[in-house]
Amino acid sequence: MMDATGVFLSKLRALTLWSLLTLSQLSLAQETLYAYGPGGPAPAMKEAAAAFEKNTGIRVKITAGPTAKWLGDAKNNADMLFGGSESMMTDFVDAMPEQLHNRQVTPLYLRPLAILVRPGNPRHIKGIKDLLNPGLNILVVNGAGQTGAWEDMAGRQGDIKTVIALRKNIVRYAKNSAEAKQIWTEHKDIDAWLIWNIWQVAYPELADIVPIDREYAIYRDSGIALTGRGKDKPAAQAYIRFLQSSSGAEIFAKWGWKTQ
Repeated sequence: MMDATGVFLSKLRALTLWSLLTLSQLSLAQETLYAYGPGGPAPAMKEAAAAFEKNTGIRVKITAGPTAKWLGDAKNNADMLFGGSESMMTDFVDAMPEQLHNRQVTPLYLRPLAILVRPGNPRHIKGIKDLLNPGLNILVVNGAGQTGAWEDMAGRQGDIKTVIALRKNIVRYAKNSAEAKQIWTEHKDIDAWLIWNIWQVAYPELADIVPIDREYAIYRDSGIALTGRGKDKPAAQAYIRFLQSSSGAEIFAKWGWKTQ
């Protein structure tokens, strides 16, 4: 049997261990992580960050939008960067070679290219073949993770006539999704907008969605990468694990991402 001294020492060790754990958790809870990336994944990322903070007390500040608006700040304090495609993540690595490496990139979830149409679909667009009809005005994004996306879609069947017909109907080429959203809002003569489905989920009042025919479907992913500053932070690693968890997947699925 343990004597009184032994009981006291046992309790002291337990109290010391509890104190250390509490201090460690408190330290993490007081930490703020900084993550930067494009606008497309932002709604899901922000909701995931809020859920993560609620569960852990660790704040993840999400800054999203065109790269030029946040790249300078990211170079100074980013713990993580999230992207809108693999090519975009490669661009981030090229832009921050001292902080990022391709081996640090973790792909997360996919989303499909979709056809956005005016509310009520007044042009009765049902699929890709309707986009080839003369006289239709189409908006595409050519940049920021969507470079060549419309061409990839149109060329899926190896038929150059599809590419030719679609190109004739493209009246606007936006540099990024935010610019495309502004063009779509201001120019009501545009009938269809080729962009990721998640933009309609985020802004349902702006457009209805027409899924792209399976034989023309293309997908690109959102991934996340720890910077040199973030890779040694347990909190940053924990946030990425949360994004990959069933809870993170549920949040991304809510915003239109393919999680299975």
